[in-house]
Amino acid sequence: MHCCGCLPHQQTLQYSPSKMAAGENNSRAPCLNFSSPGPLGNAQPSNNAHSTPATNEGSAGPSGGAARTVRHSNPQPGPGRGGSTEVRVETSPNRQHTTLQTAGQGARAATSAGRASATATNMTASAAAPAESAVSSTLPNSPSSAAVLVYREPVYNWQATKNTVKERFAFLFNNEVLSDVHFLVGKGMGVQRIPAHRFALAVGSAVFDAMFNGGMATTSTEIELPDVEPAAFLALLKFLYSDEVQIGPETVMTTLYTAKKYAVPALEAHCVDFLKKNLRADNAFMLLTQARLFDEPQLASLCLENIDKNTVDALSAEGFTDIDLDTLVAVLERDTLGVREVRLFGAAVRWADAETQRQQFQPTPENKRKVLGKALALIRFPLMTIEEFAAGPAQTGILTDREVVSLFLHFTVNPKPQVEFIDRPRCCLRGKECSITRFAQVESRWGYSGTSDRIRFSVNRRIFVVGFGLYGSIHGPTDYQVNIQVIHTDSNTVLGQNDTGFSCDGSSNTFRVMFKEPVEILPSVNYIACATLKGPDSHYGTKGMRKVTHEAPATGTKTCFTFCYAAGNNNGTSVEDGQIPEVIFYT
Repeated sequence: MHCCGCLPHQQTLQYSPSKMAAGENNSRAPCLNFSSPGPLGNAQPSNNAHSTPATNEGSAGPSGGAARTVRHSNPQPGPGRGGSTEVRVETSPNRQHTTLQTAGQGARAATSAGRASATATNMTASAAAPAESAVSSTLPNSPSSAAVLVYREPVYNWQATKNTVKERFAFLFNNEVLSDVHFLVGKGMGVQRIPAHRFALAVGSAVFDAMFNGGMATTSTEIELPDVEPAAFLALLKFLYSDEVQIGPETVMTTLYTAKKYAVPALEAHCVDFLKKNLRADNAFMLLTQARLFDEPQLASLCLENIDKNTVDALSAEGFTDIDLDTLVAVLERDTLGVREVRLFGAAVRWADAETQRQQFQPTPENKRKVLGKALALIRFPLMTIEEFAAGPAQTGILTDREVVSLFLHFTVNPKPQVEFIDRPRCCLRGKECSITRFAQVESRWGYSGTSDRIRFSVNRRIFVVGFGLYGSIHGPTDYQVNIQVIHTDSNTVLGQNDTGFSCDGSSNTFRVMFKEPVEILPSVNYIACATLKGPDSHYGTKGMRKVTHEAPATGTKTCFTFCYAAGNNNGTSVEDGQIPEVIFYT
């Protein structure tokens, strides 16, 4: 039974199953008490109660004011809904309050009070409203608050006040009028009993249609839904009855789940649109987890794009450590994350700390490695500098001694040994990769003696260089060691470099050698592309072009490269012939 507190020095109008004695004094606040099913047209839940004044009997009140008991009856009771309600009226010189409750409903109304779903169904209005007065709920445990519930005129002939089908169905939403089924939604103390109409639900949902009209249709008038939140179910019903969308940050995910469960794709689309509009770096990981759970590929793609653009902020968000392992793996697999690898490793370790706690493991390096599982192999340790690796991952104990030694060898010796971790750079740029080739023909035998091949270039628009295409051996499959650089000509500043290697197959094709991070190239500024190779004689290019233009197929945007001779020792590479035949870039 749900009790509502009243303001001090005020009287109440209270509905009760039996007449209360005049002047009776209760030690607790008056309780909402629903005693019997109401007449046809009278709604039973706490947010849809109705009553009808009929006859009056006077008696003295406890505070000097007049009190009267009123017996309410409906002249047109429906089947099984007859009966009357006794009313006790207590007046105050200053204010009058109204309380109402029906047996069996008060406890559930109290349980649902304060939940997010209550905001979708509660109504408020002035006490002077002549026909349908709405209600605002107050906290039942507050000694200084007054419980005010609906006091309505009879709803006989309510149809005449609704001009459209939409208005009539909207009136029936969460209303006992003509209801033929009830749902017990939620679990535990949060269960809420919600009235509904089989026809309205079957019209809007194939799942409800099968439930009520299929070959194994239920005949029960009460259906339990313990896996659904009351607020989400009310949002679903609101949409089915009136096409109105009532979702918010606190209910959108549970509403999306409910819309999917009952096959209402239009409401699903509204939920996804809401999530798209509210997608931010600090909630991208949480929404990505939900999008994958609910099989929403479009939303998942938008979340991943947001993480690409705001990787550092997304990794720093509180919700990052709450994601599941599969979501972590999906992110670490991406080539487009905009973050240094050492920070990505630090974020993975934070996630492992949280996961060990969830699985009730001790946070030892061994257990962290265990919970990371396949995600650890997706950290691209070769992209770190030797200083970053030595100060961070090498000291955590998560990597094995053999892995640490092989990575140190990778950083320090040539030729570089193979490592178990990916060394492909992550490019935080979106769009399509582009490339230009500056030679029209390929010839044989270009030698190397430790001198760098260099060519000067400029472009007409801002781009990001991510790597070069280089020629390989004329003697068949061979491994090369190579250092590539982009140098600002005027300041002689190295803007980007990578000391790495590549394998060739003996053909005259070019072989990709990539920077660890994109190198920004500004328009009309001179730069030098530099490659220092160690290995046997290779192919080389001839019939070079001074100007090479790349035109984007989709937009027609043109990127024009201008190549010039690089002064100094350049191993013979020039505009006309030599190495560095290809530049790989993003616009």
